[in-house]
Amino acid sequence: MTHHYSIGDLARLTGLSTRTIRFYSDSGLVPVAGRTVGGFRAYDVDGLARLRLVRTLRDLGVDLPTARRVLASEVSVAEVARTHADAIDAQMRVLRLRRAVLRVVARNGEVEMVHELARLSEEERQAILDDFFDEVFGGLDMEPGFVQGMRSVRVELPDDPTTEQLEAWVELANLVRDPDFRASIRRMSERHQEMKAEGADLSGSGDPGQLEAFQYAVAQAREALEAGVDPRSPEAAPVVARVNEKWAAVTGTQVGPELARRLGEFGDPRAERYWALIGTINGWPKVPDTTAERAWLVEAGR
Repeated sequence: MTHHYSIGDLARLTGLSTRTIRFYSDSGLVPVAGRTVGGFRAYDVDGLARLRLVRTLRDLGVDLPTARRVLASEVSVAEVARTHADAIDAQMRVLRLRRAVLRVVARNGEVEMVHELARLSEEERQAILDDFFDEVFGGLDMEPGFVQGMRSVRVELPDDPTTEQLEAWVELANLVRDPDFRASIRRMSERHQEMKAEGADLSGSGDPGQLEAFQYAVAQAREALEAGVDPRSPEAAPVVARVNEKWAAVTGTQVGPELARRLGEFGDPRAERYWALIGTINGWPKVPDTTAERAWLVEAGR
């Protein structure tokens, strides 16, 4: 014997209101199986199952036309689920980006600039860097591998960046468009050209001891800074002596005016900041900032 349910029964079993059930019934989603003696609508088990499916689909955000196609077996539940999951993923990315933008705006107050920079495509972001490279490298005879290496690094801001990544991108975009920073990097590039003409090996394949010596000098300066050693105090002398011994053995340059000149030529702290920002945007390991250590070495050698 077929069991029949009234609209009130369906309401109790599904948690839907009688008004909603009547609407679904009038729309043909849940057909009437018959009428009671009193002329009221009656529904069978199939109607109950269809109603429960419609309720579930609607709870998941599926529109009624799509629910109707599912009930008509025109599309499977799995297909609908995949489509709506993808749509939700897209919505979540947009919401996360909006959240990141709002948090950056809350910190610096620049609404339009932050919003526009966040909406740029990957190609548009890279165009900002390419314009920077054109100005600071253009027309100079530099080591090809160096210029190619700089140009090959792309800004890979995720579709749903963290607040830190978005802040880094905003700062980087402003940095590479700063005329003073461009002029500073241009001067470094011109000095690079001069050194290349003088026969210096700028390919990066030279003596690896130079990098080791630099890292040693930075480490010694960092220890001195952490210990609170004033670079002009007598306590700095042993540190300078150790760095001189290591550094001079490789480069012939001591901690003093010559080293200060070299660090000055290629030591704009904003250049290090550039790489730190790129690393943050692209999710690379943190790039150490040696600005303070460089300054300590220069001051200690005066």
